[in-house]
Amino acid sequence: MPGAVIVHHHNRYKTYPGEVTGFVFYSCLVASVGGCIFGYDIGMAASLTSTESFLLLFFPDIYQQQRDQVITNQYCKFDSQELSLFGSSLFLSAATASLFASPMARAFGRKWTLFYAAVAYIIGACMGGIATTFTMLITGRLLLGVGVGLCIHASPLYLSEMAPAQQRGMLNILFQLMITIGILSASLTNYWTSRFLGGWGWRVGLGMGAVPGSVIALGSLAIPDTPISLLSRGETELARATLSQIRGIGPDDVRQEFDDLAAACEESKAVANPWWELLFTGKYKPQLTFALGVPFFQQLTGINVIMFYAPVLFKTVGFRNDASLMSSVITGLVNVFSTFVAVVTADRVGRRALFLQGGTQMIISQILVGTFIGLQFGLSGTGAISEQYAMCIVLFVCVYVAGFAWSWGPMGWLIPSEVYPLAVRSQAQSITVAVNMCFTAFIGQVFLTLLCHLRFGLFYFFGAWLLLMTIFIAVLLPETKCVPLEEVSHVFRKHWFWRKYVVDTSAEARGAEMRKRIALEMS
Repeated sequence: MPGAVIVHHHNRYKTYPGEVTGFVFYSCLVASVGGCIFGYDIGMAASLTSTESFLLLFFPDIYQQQRDQVITNQYCKFDSQELSLFGSSLFLSAATASLFASPMARAFGRKWTLFYAAVAYIIGACMGGIATTFTMLITGRLLLGVGVGLCIHASPLYLSEMAPAQQRGMLNILFQLMITIGILSASLTNYWTSRFLGGWGWRVGLGMGAVPGSVIALGSLAIPDTPISLLSRGETELARATLSQIRGIGPDDVRQEFDDLAAACEESKAVANPWWELLFTGKYKPQLTFALGVPFFQQLTGINVIMFYAPVLFKTVGFRNDASLMSSVITGLVNVFSTFVAVVTADRVGRRALFLQGGTQMIISQILVGTFIGLQFGLSGTGAISEQYAMCIVLFVCVYVAGFAWSWGPMGWLIPSEVYPLAVRSQAQSITVAVNMCFTAFIGQVFLTLLCHLRFGLFYFFGAWLLLMTIFIAVLLPETKCVPLEEVSHVFRKHWFWRKYVVDTSAEARGAEMRKRIALEMS
């Protein structure tokens, strides 16, 4: 049956009818634009920290310091805590907003959370574009953070809940694809505005963030909420009609999937305090491990260092201003096209294979980039880099970005959004987003200082973390491709390590336990 969806049944899987309809693809495409605003801001922040007119207006001391100082150590060329804090402020704001996103998503649904996120982001982008004081600039940036925090909570959840299980990887990875498109759009905007609009081009760049924000705001009004979200808010008939519409079949044909969703919904309503259940009972130990571990490790790949500071990094290794911006455009293009590899393969080769291959590729690339920079600058950080070495660095940064784009990038959002049971799904997603944003802010804050002190060893530092996280995936992550959301807990029950921690709460398991008790009493 085309587009059939598999359901765990004993040791086999049976199918739900339905397929990927144009309507479900459109809905997922609109929701995935939430990734675009996140990516756009990563790319925009990267260019602002190396734009002279922006620094002159808001960070005159740093601008003067860069003009006056004689660079004796290339590694410490841009070490400024104040400038780093400007970049990190959005992510601290996003981490805070993500904690409010869970009650919002439960009370109003996924689509309205996306709408409110887009409104906050549009206001923030406009404020940044017209900012004349540092207060205006930072207020706009904090509002951008609210938009980002709410969006990256609601968007992956929406995608995972709307998609048929066999295409969930492909549709969820639209979110990461949009992050990469956002980063590339920001790099291209920065490149062209710096060439043609002179000193005020950065204003256009900041203001243009309102464009993807508007797409989400208007698009979210034209898409349905997810069936499970509607069910959990008591809108049973609308949920049934929506499920029928997104699967492209009649209401009678979706009865089995609908009944399974309704059962999961009833089970989740029995959980009085989801936060307590998630954090303190030990019932969701595997899911909590991935809610914390995956976003933590995703930031320690060093990817946001590359994306935040690509222009700064390439300037540091001897590229001119235009050349450094152009190099970040090149890495942005690699990022976008490599993400398509994950879109095509995630539901075929599985999550684990992409994680392990991409992780290995990134380890090798980090070691080579660190070695090339070390051979040119040594520990002292003096001297200039040759053109051949510069091109080698760009090449292996691109190899590294490609590895991330089909492994830790998309899988870092997909795995957390698909392993949680409904009872704690929204709360666990809040934890994932908050951990991701806090560590994004932390790495952004300390990167320039680490580069100044660890020098080329910084790339070996990230390489060591990559080795550790690749082992983490190899040992602990079960394969979840093509498994319906409400059945993923069965996968953990079969895993050699997690099965001793997972409590089977299914009706089948409860019946078996009851029969066992009766047999013991009778004997």
